Amino acid sequence: MAIIAQLSDIHLAAGRDGRVDDASGPVRALRTAVSSLLSLPERPDAVVLTGDLADGGLPAEYARLHALLSPLPMPVYPMPGNHDDPAALREAFADHPALAGSGDGPVQYAVDVAGVRLVCCDSTVPGQPHGAMDAGRLAWLDEALAAAPDAPTVVATHHPPYPIGIRFIDDMRFLDPAGFAEVVARHPQVVRIISGHVHRGSAGSLAGRVATTCPSTYRQLFLDLSKPGRAAVTGEPAGFAVHLVTGDGQATTHFVPTGNYRPLMDVE
Repeated sequence: MAIIAQLSDIHLAAGRDGRVDDASGPVRALRTAVSSLLSLPERPDAVVLTGDLADGGLPAEYARLHALLSPLPMPVYPMPGNHDDPAALREAFADHPALAGSGDGPVQYAVDVAGVRLVCCDSTVPGQPHGAMDAGRLAWLDEALAAAPDAPTVVATHHPPYPIGIRFIDDMRFLDPAGFAEVVARHPQVVRIISGHVHRGSAGSLAGRVATTCPSTYRQLFLDLSKPGRAAVTGEPAGFAVHLVTGDGQATTHFVPTGNYRPLMDVE
């Protein structure tokens, strides 16, 4: 079984002096998330970062991100969101084999995690908050999936390819995910689609597969399903996701609040 942890929407932000304050909320929240992840009884085989890692896409933000993630002993797989700058992300993670091999175009790559395939897609549109995948990116995804038809596969995007119901987020949606759905439908080994962007855990579906979004390590969005709805953050706990994928293609997702929670008592 492969265990893949997902951290998302970290939003490390540099101040006017160009530095990331170690006392800032996003830094403290990421430290707590890393500590929480390391306190799990069974540590994940890998960690995927599903975008909006930096708030302004600045080199200093990525340099601090790289340092804050250094306690993690397992492989970490970063991918961009609409707040990120791909070039700055690549430069900060120049030691990362997957990013180094992704060239100067979209940040997209596929890796093996304990017998499971993790395919990281770039759904960002330069200068825009919404997501999309053009013909070139879809062709790359199709080829990446065709390369390992027998391996249970998790496909990761920043923008979720299903409606969330929160107007504020759906206004920044994955535009026209039909082509994405068509590619996924051709590959039955895809057992889960995971995304960020929403700052909440949610579950939906696409092409007959379960799709999920991940809580933010920093702030959660207010669950207002009314129209037009209010764009606001809430005091709900930060969190992350843990995806369990077995060799026969069974997948389970857990949403975990950050904090070092210990058993209160054993149950029979």
